[in-house]
Amino acid sequence: MPRHTGSPSPRLSFRLVAVMLAMVSVPAYFTLHTAKVTPPPIPLQPNPSPCGYTVSLLLFIIPIVIISCWLIPQEDLKISRKSLAWTIGLLFPIGALLDFLFASRFFLFPNPGATLGIAAPALHKPVPIEEYVFYLAGFLCIVLLYVWFDEYWLAAYTVPGTEQDRVDFDRLLRFHPKSLIFAAALIAAAFLYRRLLAPQLPGFPGYFLFLVLGALLPSSILLPSARPVVNWRAFSLTLFMVLLISLLWEVTLALPYGWWNFQDDQMIGLRITAWARLPIEEVILWVAVSYATVLVYETVKRGKASGRSARHAFLGERL
Repeated sequence: MPRHTGSPSPRLSFRLVAVMLAMVSVPAYFTLHTAKVTPPPIPLQPNPSPCGYTVSLLLFIIPIVIISCWLIPQEDLKISRKSLAWTIGLLFPIGALLDFLFASRFFLFPNPGATLGIAAPALHKPVPIEEYVFYLAGFLCIVLLYVWFDEYWLAAYTVPGTEQDRVDFDRLLRFHPKSLIFAAALIAAAFLYRRLLAPQLPGFPGYFLFLVLGALLPSSILLPSARPVVNWRAFSLTLFMVLLISLLWEVTLALPYGWWNFQDDQMIGLRITAWARLPIEEVILWVAVSYATVLVYETVKRGKASGRSARHAFLGERL
């Protein structure tokens, strides 16, 4: 299906998504900020949610199954399965690395009865096996939602695989200095907030640092190539669906019932009182994950569509 002739430029579309996000988040912040008292915590004894964390993974797993079963039989939709596989293969290790290296520093799991009780390896202290399933299913759900919207619901705005914009390039890895500048500004703002407004907290905002680098380091080398081919309408719908599901998940279930929580000394110190003291990092997490997933998927898909080898597509002709 041809691209809609009324589509704004990729650069303008990128900005429109940011404006849409601000349009929702800014009034939400001021409204939530009026709450000064956190609702009382739910007692964890007796266990209020047996295997709750385990069962809640269906929030990702069921959409994965339904979208996969719907997409695979569609002969008129040419889904790039290799791009899907490469995207998950590149991004899942980042989520797994977060748990393996930093779970003991960033996270708490106060209600072990909410899991199957199977310990998975991690540095210093094991984590529930559900944590690794969470990251695998999360990345897969996000990329499948985007593909579903891109290839079907909002297909009028996609860039076809044979379009010149998709296959005409010299190399895919291109430096985008604004991403690094933005990353530096965010990190500096987080450290400044901790120093001035939360000086009582020890440590430093390591979780925020990991999230910013995890999203904006890929952006610093992928955004110039991905931006012309991203279906920004599909991305915005994916982003808002993922935010809705994940925030409802964390605010109404995970934090109140002790499925997981966060260590104060590794957070910025800015928590949303009305949402069971949810760290602001968790809102940023789902924006960052959705953004990075779509960038990686579209860049890999562009390389596959060109028919070139991976080295040739990403690095260009050998000098």
